[in-house]
Amino acid sequence: MAPTVADEVPAGRWARGVELAGRRVTRRGVRMSHTAQVSTAERRVAIPTALGAMPARQWLPPRGAGPGILLFQEIFGISPYLERRAADLARAGYVVLAPEFYWRLGAASVADGPDMLEQGLALVERLDWDAAVTDALTAHTWLRGQPHSSDAVGFVGFCFGGGLAFAAAARADVKPEALVSYYGSALPALLDLAPQVRMPSLHHFGSADSYIDAATVARIRTAVEGPDTEFYTYPGADHAFDNADFVTHHPEAATIAWALTLAFLARRLPA
Repeated sequence: MAPTVADEVPAGRWARGVELAGRRVTRRGVRMSHTAQVSTAERRVAIPTALGAMPARQWLPPRGAGPGILLFQEIFGISPYLERRAADLARAGYVVLAPEFYWRLGAASVADGPDMLEQGLALVERLDWDAAVTDALTAHTWLRGQPHSSDAVGFVGFCFGGGLAFAAAARADVKPEALVSYYGSALPALLDLAPQVRMPSLHHFGSADSYIDAATVARIRTAVEGPDTEFYTYPGADHAFDNADFVTHHPEAATIAWALTLAFLARRLPA
């Protein structure tokens, strides 16, 4: 199937379900293969950097080895939501590494609650962006060198992490095999890097994003478009629509987008 650029997922699909990549998508979710119920192994690891050990979490697939996914957090850090998505990717056959990008600030995540957005924004404001990109590249190199991970690695990022993954992909000497960015909040300021981000990429945006308006989404689409780019928007979905723990969660958009993500990775980074 040829890449689809700038598709809006029709709202009518929400109610009746849609066939995507051989999986039936319904309001209840994606009916996965038999591996969906298989447990994965999670462990804490430490990645050496010039300023000390960067903490990270790692999830291994059921068979114990596979291609790598470097997972980039939302502004909420390594949250229960991100842990669930990491486990989902591990069940799909990937060795998943999620660095704690707030480690230099002495934090791993923010607590769920009514002020979680304010807490996350406060951490991002204190973050050294260039240092975070360097940390991502260090984690990429570390993951490629692990015995249970192949040297084929993809980047997957959400919100803050969608932009950070894009920036790291642009700066990487060894490019990731694929990039998935969910509503990358920093992308509007990073579009000058687009010529260096020419690996296969997939972008998801909600049509009702409170932080990235339709004109900006269109500008991002124009900057990143290419023969290996897939770009989808979701009617009525806000920012962070994939996060089931946040007020803007949009279950239907999340279901469709995740099915597209797994299908994209299966093609571009087969496990």
